[in-house]
Amino acid sequence: MNNSALNTNFTSVPRLRVFASMMYESILLFGVVFFADYLLTSFVQSTDPGHLLGLHQAVLFIVIGLYFIICWKRIGQTLPMKTWHIGLVNKAGGKPTLLQYIVRYVCAWIIPLLGAWLIQQLALYKGWNSIAILIVFAPFLNFIYSWFDPKGAFLHDRLAGTQLIDLKNKNA
Repeated sequence: MNNSALNTNFTSVPRLRVFASMMYESILLFGVVFFADYLLTSFVQSTDPGHLLGLHQAVLFIVIGLYFIICWKRIGQTLPMKTWHIGLVNKAGGKPTLLQYIVRYVCAWIIPLLGAWLIQQLALYKGWNSIAILIVFAPFLNFIYSWFDPKGAFLHDRLAGTQLIDLKNKNA
């Protein structure tokens, strides 16, 4: 995909609003993940938390991906993005393609998974299992790239050729 400059006709979304949207998203995702994992656990008749862990992780990755991709494809935003007046467009300002949605979702996991792995390695190295609780902050590591990007874009948006836009003034 061409990673040329993003469309500058749109106002970028303040990071605090993106953070608020992510917090709201995490509350909704808790329900989605709980329900999907409950169905899977019931289906495989599992009583051991570690039983078929890889299957659980793969199914949840797909379910979360379907949640995001369906929302983005249908209305260009999730409920939290709508609440916080955030839109998702391609770099030309149009509707992204299905491939762009998929690339955005998959690439959004790169930095958080790397951060989670580093936290796990630190916990193992130090022998302090309590450090592992810091993994809950791993999704917010996506903000680090945006601090260095000239347009404040996230890495996964750059890689997918998408951008978050401020819809607050558009709706007023």
